[in-house]
Amino acid sequence: MQKLLTRVQTANSLLCVGLDPTGDDATAAQRLREVVMETAAYAAAFKPNLAFFLSRENGVALLQQTVQSIPADIPVILDGKFGDIANTAEHYAHFAYDVIGADSVTVNPYMGDDAIRPFARPGKLVFSLAKTSNKPHYGLQDETLTTGGTLSDRAAQISRQLDEELTESTIGLVVGATEPASMAKVRAACPDQWFLVPGIGAQGGDLEATLRAGLRADGSGVLINASRSIWQADDAGAAARELMEQINQFRAVKSPANA
Repeated sequence: MQKLLTRVQTANSLLCVGLDPTGDDATAAQRLREVVMETAAYAAAFKPNLAFFLSRENGVALLQQTVQSIPADIPVILDGKFGDIANTAEHYAHFAYDVIGADSVTVNPYMGDDAIRPFARPGKLVFSLAKTSNKPHYGLQDETLTTGGTLSDRAAQISRQLDEELTESTIGLVVGATEPASMAKVRAACPDQWFLVPGIGAQGGDLEATLRAGLRADGSGVLINASRSIWQADDAGAAARELMEQINQFRAVKSPANA
């Protein structure tokens, strides 16, 4: 977690650059090198999407090479949405941290805290799904519980409880940008936790509304992820710089001195 805090401060950035490689293996490998090199100055973190690597014959090797190419002071979030328990989850954690070298992961908390704890190693940051950006025809997250609130509310509550309990690691939340009102609700329930925020850009999330709803009073606490908008840009560095600057404009508006 300290790695992220230091990087956010030194780079003055809340931008997370998503790495979802497309094209054939040679094209993807070249573009990954380009995007990492061109955007590193503006990135608070990089987020390789595990599925986009595992679908390739030599995907694990490509993922390892990509992580190794990322400057050591920039955190890597392995987006695998892991969701198993017991020794299976331990193996996933070993893969993410020891084989790939990630600093953080995303997890699916559907099986409760048993799906989160194996990833909560000292110094690591775990982002647990709370309110995601997709809009399914048959959904679970908005289902009302007999105890009150929704399933996504309960997921956020579990994450907060674990973050308070597991003091050597940090538990954050994945909260999508497509419903600012839902994000504001999660922020009210979890005032201190870090949010990983997908859904800006291709999925239609509004950056200003998202930051107003999700930023903490200190102008921090969120990582805005951008994948396709940077990957597909003619100049990935310029696209990353522009988004970082847009984020920082809204951070200034939200800061305690201007709130």
